[in-house]
Amino acid sequence: MESVPTGQRSSHQTVEKGRSRPISRGVETDIAYLYEVLPQLSRIFRIIDKIGEGTFSTVYLAEAQMTDGSRRMFALKHLIPTSHPVRIAAELQCLTVAGGTENVIGVTYCFRKEHHVVIVMPYMEHQTFVDIVGSLSFEDVKHYIFHLLKALRHIHKFGIIHRDIKPTNFLFNQQRREYALVDFGLAQGTPDTQIELLKELLGLDKAPRSVFGEKNINGTISHKPGTDKVEGLLSKTKREEVIPRKIVSSKHRSVPVRAPLNQKPKPPAVSPMLICNCFMTDRVCNICLSRKQQVAPRAGTPGFRAPEVLTKCPNQGTAIDMWSAGVILLSLLSGRYPFFKASDDLIALTQIMTIRGSRETKEAAKTFGKSIVCSRELPRLDLRILCETLRGLRSWDDTSLPAEFQTSRNPAEVKQDAGSPAKKRMSSGSLRSIAELQEMGWDKAPDDVYDLLDKLLDLNPATRITASMALQHPLFKDMTN
Repeated sequence: MESVPTGQRSSHQTVEKGRSRPISRGVETDIAYLYEVLPQLSRIFRIIDKIGEGTFSTVYLAEAQMTDGSRRMFALKHLIPTSHPVRIAAELQCLTVAGGTENVIGVTYCFRKEHHVVIVMPYMEHQTFVDIVGSLSFEDVKHYIFHLLKALRHIHKFGIIHRDIKPTNFLFNQQRREYALVDFGLAQGTPDTQIELLKELLGLDKAPRSVFGEKNINGTISHKPGTDKVEGLLSKTKREEVIPRKIVSSKHRSVPVRAPLNQKPKPPAVSPMLICNCFMTDRVCNICLSRKQQVAPRAGTPGFRAPEVLTKCPNQGTAIDMWSAGVILLSLLSGRYPFFKASDDLIALTQIMTIRGSRETKEAAKTFGKSIVCSRELPRLDLRILCETLRGLRSWDDTSLPAEFQTSRNPAEVKQDAGSPAKKRMSSGSLRSIAELQEMGWDKAPDDVYDLLDKLLDLNPATRITASMALQHPLFKDMTN
């Protein structure tokens, strides 16, 4: 790790293409709070702006002066205080063991005071995916997916399942063709993982979340399992002494209503052995209500979850990352982002069946012990026709895509002159003319790229292509692995 001398705080501004803009009052408050809970940051970093915010963490852009006098930008990831200590330590171990090479972000420092943890990583200037997805040439897309696969091959080699592969977690600098896989906060390990702390998360993920020094029921400060591992891992980095403290919640937990002591519990109205008869009705029967709730990993972002995740398959491996990579490639080829947008898992599964076919989805589900019922038959779509139509290389009138995709057309396109072929043949994602698309190489996209897409979106995780196999695909025959 590099040595960084003391820095000085100054007024917070974000520099953007040679000009600066003041940040919002809310972000200033968040930065002031971060300085307050981790005072040692102010001696090294000038925090400039908030650049990312998720369920489990917030990311800030910061500047530090190096020992050689140069100034360098860093990303500071502030983890939520209720993160389990083993989860934090596992994320750090993933970054230190697998990071810093093969398009995987590394770690520079880690600070901790009490239950606040900040991971310091190199900052990579990058473009927002939604802003560039329609403007990338075919060659850009080919390089993008190639380098994503390289990152996945690298982490899978260590037995790391990322579990949240999506464009915002794979940073991309179009001008420099630089890439970085980030955010291992949801990572899990395969049975043979080389990341020791990931092995412990399998049991911890099923337990209630805990925090550093949480008060137990007897009123004493309890030592949480795994805290010693965080201590050992963070002892190699800059941090202050950890002092356990009592966590007081401002929200009162509601007390469940109890039945009178002399009241006997009612027996189940229907035997669980009977056949369920609530399908296609507006009610849920007692049989379904009496079924034991399935417990299975369900990490990831809606729209990028694999079928085995959506159906709560308990055995999930590195194949779920490959499915997510396939969804990204689907967006890149069609120019449509996000491609899948569902409010719940059942709708997400239906959207997948719309693309891959209902019969194929049901058959694949049987292979991992799940049963899917579909009210109507959905045919499997040709991926090339689908992507070329959405991008604008084919006329909508020349295809028979389902209504779900017809409604995805841009409203501006509908108002255009129907007699103009150039205007009519435009993509809902990129809104570019045929001439522009040809100049970007989209008319020469080979069948190989759609073959790779088909293998990435294999509904069966057991036969889905691996990252190592994907990098040997004919599509990348002219690229160095």
